[in-house]
Amino acid sequence: MTTITPEELKARMDAGAEVHLVDVREPSENAVYNIGGILLPVGQIMAMQTDAIDHLKDKEVIFYCRSGVRSANAAQFAETMGFTQTVNLTGGMLAWQDKFGG
Repeated sequence: MTTITPEELKARMDAGAEVHLVDVREPSENAVYNIGGILLPVGQIMAMQTDAIDHLKDKEVIFYCRSGVRSANAAQFAETMGFTQTVNLTGGMLAWQDKFGG
């Protein structure tokens, strides 16, 4: 697992780069604020219910949550399931919103 800062991710998104985002928060958190990732709560990942993202196993996948803790756990666990390029958004949505509002 590697990490990416909110600034690095936003620069890539603004440049039109292809990014694969996975929001591991709960649906209620996602409904309040999100940056467009596939919603796949961490509990589903830990239960190996990853059908929604299995097609990304050989691509870079950026996981995010509220603060970066759940997404770090999800990214590490995804590696054990064969995901080859997992990335954690440092500081999660709290850091993103601190930098860019929302």
